[in-house]
Amino acid sequence: MDVKIESSWKEALAEEFKKTYFAKIKTALLQAREEGRDVYPRGGLIFNAFNSTPLSEVKVVILGQDPYHQPGQAMGLSFSVPPEVKIPASLRNVYKELAATVDGFVVPKHGDLSKWAAQGVLMLNASLTVERDKAGSHAAIGWQDFTDAVIDVVSHQCEGVVFLLWGNFAKKKAERVDASRHHVLTAVHPSPLAGNGFLGCNHFILTNQLLQAQNKTPIDWQV
Repeated sequence: MDVKIESSWKEALAEEFKKTYFAKIKTALLQAREEGRDVYPRGGLIFNAFNSTPLSEVKVVILGQDPYHQPGQAMGLSFSVPPEVKIPASLRNVYKELAATVDGFVVPKHGDLSKWAAQGVLMLNASLTVERDKAGSHAAIGWQDFTDAVIDVVSHQCEGVVFLLWGNFAKKKAERVDASRHHVLTAVHPSPLAGNGFLGCNHFILTNQLLQAQNKTPIDWQV
């Protein structure tokens, strides 16, 4: 199956694209389209996280659960929305944490996190698609197997990556990370529904400290 994805990821995940589960993903997406169901993000953005952050450049992984499921929101980067879209509640809390802990951070008027992706932050959702108004609707069509394989590739082929796992769902992925080679930071999900326990996690400061300790360029979190 010829999947349009950045070349280093295409090579690293070549065997996954040949597996039965991936064919089932394609079938499910085609069926949804034929039945007139809206699926987000649009086709060209499904692999945006990979196209924005080649494998060799991955320094940080931020793991989300689902793409946003309202029209115009999902752009293939976890927690990010296009500049013209209202900032979602979870991202507002991310900005609050940044403003409270990162010197000079100014809360932006948009939610486009593409600048992070360009610096080596792989902004991955565990499911890469979702149906309109149906959170979790594509969790069982095969994406979990695919993104597990992505985490395995990063764990095995990269060094010193900082994994930011927010919420119980993301924390379960920690078992796939080789903790002898990488760093895993966990926190409550930034959603207000989680009681704002995310605030005070200091993940952005800690991430840059861990990168600098490896002589890697820290992330400029300002967007």
